[in-house]
Amino acid sequence: MSAPQSGASFLPFAAMMFAAGLGIPVFASLNAVLNQQLGSPIAATAVTFGIGLVISTTVLAFVGFPSASDFTLDRPWLYGASVFMLFYATAIAFSAPKIGLGNAIFFVLTGQLIAAATIDHFGLLGVIQTSLTPKRILGIAVMAVGLYLARKPV
Repeated sequence: MSAPQSGASFLPFAAMMFAAGLGIPVFASLNAVLNQQLGSPIAATAVTFGIGLVISTTVLAFVGFPSASDFTLDRPWLYGASVFMLFYATAIAFSAPKIGLGNAIFFVLTGQLIAAATIDHFGLLGVIQTSLTPKRILGIAVMAVGLYLARKPV
């Protein structure tokens, strides 16, 4: 595991993750509307993942595929990411039309704050361990309160 980035080398990663954060509600909106069009959150998610498979396979054709020997089952839990992504995509497609996109994303963000703090604190799943200090707990609590205040009543 490499050390955390700092200084100028941190900024491109922060910008990339900010852009990814901007994309999450766009993804959620499009998948939710596709659910309504198709009448099935599973179908919407399957279409989304199918298109993603075609695009990622095309990119891999240009940048190079991992060797077959890299696909091992010595740590099968690594492949669990696909299950979590499948659950997220299906849940957001199902929930956003019922409770509103903002509310759905606010609850997702609250879950992300709690999960990220726990994973970081214990260094779970191979990530860099970052202790949960009182200052971080306060920051997370303030963010959670902000999320709660920003949600709209249903």
